[in-house]
Amino acid sequence: MTYVHAFDDEAVIAGQGTIGLEILEQCPELEAVVVPVGGGGLIGGIACAVKESKPGVRVVGVEPARVPSMKKALDEGGPVTVPAASTVADGIAVRRAGERTLPLVRQYVDEIVTVEEEEVASAILYLLEREKTVAEGAGAAGVAALLENRADLRQRKTVALICGGNIDPIFLARIIERGLVKDGRLVRLRVQAPDVPGSLHEITGVLAGLRANVMDVAHDRAYYGVTLGFTAIEVTFETRGAEHAAEVFAALSGAGFTFERIT
Repeated sequence: MTYVHAFDDEAVIAGQGTIGLEILEQCPELEAVVVPVGGGGLIGGIACAVKESKPGVRVVGVEPARVPSMKKALDEGGPVTVPAASTVADGIAVRRAGERTLPLVRQYVDEIVTVEEEEVASAILYLLEREKTVAEGAGAAGVAALLENRADLRQRKTVALICGGNIDPIFLARIIERGLVKDGRLVRLRVQAPDVPGSLHEITGVLAGLRANVMDVAHDRAYYGVTLGFTAIEVTFETRGAEHAAEVFAALSGAGFTFERIT
């Protein structure tokens, strides 16, 4: 039998390069393209096809910050093996860049950037809400880089490649929750309050007054360094976003409550 490498193979690279031709056909005014990077086969093929057809297009690769094998290879002058790490973008969690793909990346790719886990989670949620598109972590990495402005592409007509929707529904639910937390739409606070009737009512009254929806409440009188006569109330609530959450924080402080945000 003949072994066909997943990315470090000339025919595989060439096949993936046809995506670059399709992008140019569909978007002839293209000025930049953002591509997730694992071993480099996808971006190597796309970058070669795009640059040879339209040299002025800027090509940016995106890797998970936990497994930056291509960025490391470029820095070191050759493929190196990076430590294994768990990442939301597991489809591009390749520990070593390809021997054939690295020269293509070095020749045709303008920049390699990295994204953090929470940023990828937020991008998955963004694609679900705005584009009605289910993307796996690896597929959403390019969008994450754009949302976080990792590369200065704001004045360019840019295409972000969404290259994969293979995500487990249970894992997707967790990703959505993490994305909501990052965006400030799901918030958990630990509030120090007098352990007397009416304290919880006053806290929830502040939340209700600002239309923040309470999801969960828990009391703790023995841990977190709670002073006798006080209780730590953990309250989880939904907001419209970071600005709305900030309004809630200001209102709680104004009401005399001491609290910390649980992240």
